[in-house]
Amino acid sequence: MYTNTIQFFQHDGFCLAFQEEGQGEPILLIHGFSSSGQVNWVEPGWFKTLTNAGYRVIAIDNRGHGYSNKSYNPAVYTPERMASDAIALLYHLGIEKAHIMGYSMGARISAFMALRVPQVIHTAIFGGLGMNLMKGGDHWKSVVEALMVDDAKRITNARGMLFRKFADRMKGDRRALSACIIGATKKMMPDDIRRITVPVLVVVGTRDEIAGQPQPLVALLSKGELLTIPDRDHMLTVGDKIYKNGVLNFLRRHKICQNG
Repeated sequence: MYTNTIQFFQHDGFCLAFQEEGQGEPILLIHGFSSSGQVNWVEPGWFKTLTNAGYRVIAIDNRGHGYSNKSYNPAVYTPERMASDAIALLYHLGIEKAHIMGYSMGARISAFMALRVPQVIHTAIFGGLGMNLMKGGDHWKSVVEALMVDDAKRITNARGMLFRKFADRMKGDRRALSACIIGATKKMMPDDIRRITVPVLVVVGTRDEIAGQPQPLVALLSKGELLTIPDRDHMLTVGDKIYKNGVLNFLRRHKICQNG
């Protein structure tokens, strides 16, 4: 299996893990809820795809996930604080400007990054997230309940069961993940979305029932573009070839070197 050396840095009281590979324009990858850099980006072939295309690829393990420290306090998992981790990693690596790509929760984090440090973010790719960027924690109550129940056979909600199975397969800390989903699902307001000025590619599978509709989100973005992935749900979109080719095309059209 294609696995890079795990590295660590300190920020905001957390020891945070990351991987990097390749040379060229940097792109920071931010994984989804209950996943990790390895599972979200290495195993589906994103590291290979992007490094072969000439990019320096960096993937962070968000706080509460992967090899990074965990906490059981929902207050430390706000999108702003998780975005600050990703920003701190760019500064830690001496990167002044980068592309970013987040998936699902990672896309929400990416949106908050684009608001906070637009001078650092050259482009953003929001994978697996449409208008549910504007929905908060109530949307995820079933997942919290599914994570905290001892016997998974008692789970009746389909979305809750989906994420419980994924968390169990990843051997995640379910208590930390529950705290994360409570804290990290702060919604973004329409006016905030309109203030995102960098080019953004929104990528959603046509069978994705978790992301929310992508077209209205693209309409709110000042430089939004839409890529839909046929016949893919929230889980299967991640490694799709159409997704990868669409991202490569988007990045080629928005090179960092064109603007210094």
